[in-house]
Amino acid sequence: MEKLSPGTRSRVVAARVLDAVLHQGQSLKDALGAAQGALPDVRDRALVEAICFAVLRQPARYDAALAAWLPRPLGRRDRELRALLLAGFAQLDPLELPAHAAVAATVEAARALGRAHQAGLVNAVLRRAQREGLPAAPAHAHWPGWLRERIAADWPEDAAAILEASEQLPPLWLRVNRQQQSRDGYAARLIDAGIAAEAVAGLDDGLRLQVPVPVASLPGFATGAVSVQDGAAQRVADALAPAAGARVLDACAAPGGKAAHLLEREPTLRLTALDVDPQRLRRVRTTLDRLQLGAGATLLAGDATRPAAWWDGVAFDAILLDAPCSATGIIRRQPDVLLHRRASDVAALVALQARLLDALWSTLAPGGVMVYATCSILKQENQAQVAAFLVRTPDALLEPLDDGFGRGVSVDGVRLDGVIPGRQRLPGEDGMDGFFIARLRKAAGGA
Repeated sequence: MEKLSPGTRSRVVAARVLDAVLHQGQSLKDALGAAQGALPDVRDRALVEAICFAVLRQPARYDAALAAWLPRPLGRRDRELRALLLAGFAQLDPLELPAHAAVAATVEAARALGRAHQAGLVNAVLRRAQREGLPAAPAHAHWPGWLRERIAADWPEDAAAILEASEQLPPLWLRVNRQQQSRDGYAARLIDAGIAAEAVAGLDDGLRLQVPVPVASLPGFATGAVSVQDGAAQRVADALAPAAGARVLDACAAPGGKAAHLLEREPTLRLTALDVDPQRLRRVRTTLDRLQLGAGATLLAGDATRPAAWWDGVAFDAILLDAPCSATGIIRRQPDVLLHRRASDVAALVALQARLLDALWSTLAPGGVMVYATCSILKQENQAQVAAFLVRTPDALLEPLDDGFGRGVSVDGVRLDGVIPGRQRLPGEDGMDGFFIARLRKAAGGA
């Protein structure tokens, strides 16, 4: 694509990313990551990302336009063309890019993709969208029925708000590295750079940017002054709160944000970052090195459900289990979850979470603390999972968390002597992601 203009190149890349996500089953994160090499300019990367997110937040509306305006449905061989047309719609609504430039660049992208014979079709469809506007589609029509039903059952009074919040553009949350600078000191640096940010009560290291900016424009990002991390995820460090010098395990550590936050809070921790995927573990190393925390952690590749293969037998004082989950609390950040998640996935994830809890509990010292967390809003993965663990684990004690961690949640059909098994934040509450946290302590006489 060396000879293409930047505008045309961006549309080509956007079409290929969307084709990979919509038609080939790739995750949006992986597809965007693979495309970065084709876009050396950070502004072009930001445009591609904005186009892709806009498409995935309302694909039913765009498909309705194609169904109404195309003379015949697109076939399997035209999937890349479909992706390009959807990218064209997104530029007009909701991104509201200058219509002439957006249409011209998208038509040229059709030629660059080897579809010169369809360039006229692309021009005609996008010009019609410009003139008439895109047709309406039923709200949340692209959500799978099983997930809408599960949310309605779990959160009957909040279901509509959950769906609506999950389709909105989230703010950009920052976590200031207190080893380099205070939160207020970094906020002043942002003001000097012309970036508006606000502190939020209860987040000692957090700042919220209502208008997101490219990460590369954040002062000191490359040298570890700040990281991007949602406010709800930042509360994990508060929930675990390991003592100075504690032996800590981050059991599903990649990409390393929560391990890094723990070390930023307390550099004397003896932290082990474990992940089952060696390639993902390299991302943890990259994260820690950027933040100048690389010397503070031991990285291990291993299956957390099989401690015998990697554990040295010395018990941990604190364990963070940020468990694999349905990601239903972060759809606003990963809208492709709605494409790829299946109802059968949840049952498999629940079984894995239970195995992780049971296996890791054996590595926790008596009196030690485990924090169980997910970015899910499904009760089966959260309070019901914790309740079941407490029932089968006599030496597990649930410890309270305050309202700053989210709303208290109970479990139907499970008696825990009135104890609330965790805290749940729903998508958009306080501008944060959907997130669940429970804090468990091992009885002092436990094995």
